Amino acid sequence: MATLKEFEEALREQGMLMALAILERLRERDRAKRTVAPARRVTGRKMTPDLARRILELHGTTGMTQQEIAFELGVNQGRVNEVIKRGKWLSDDPQAPEAVARDKALARMDRAAARPVRKAKAAKDPGAKPKRTTSQLTFGDL
Repeated sequence: MATLKEFEEALREQGMLMALAILERLRERDRAKRTVAPARRVTGRKMTPDLARRILELHGTTGMTQQEIAFELGVNQGRVNEVIKRGKWLSDDPQAPEAVARDKALARMDRAAARPVRKAKAAKDPGAKPKRTTSQLTFGDL
């Protein structure tokens, strides 16, 4: 099956300028109709003991699934599972395993953000030709 780009090239080769103009008009119409879709991913709220108690309350008093509870409260479904199955996040103890793991992850993120971006090392021989990737090869190279 031909791609749209190949189709356009074939139209150009055949001199079908009117067909190309129609195609361009259709593209412009499609661009005008495009809308920005809202993000599908729910950004998670920070887990707190209060939020964990609310999860347990919803789990016990309603027939909601973990997924529904997660969507309702705006948290990750895995966090809801951790609270229900293992009782995590119910204490405000900073030495709790989940709090320690969270703090380590935050520290790693801070270190990564503070780390300067390194540039790729230059070739050892400045006069050497750069290597070509497979997408840059021509028939003469083969």
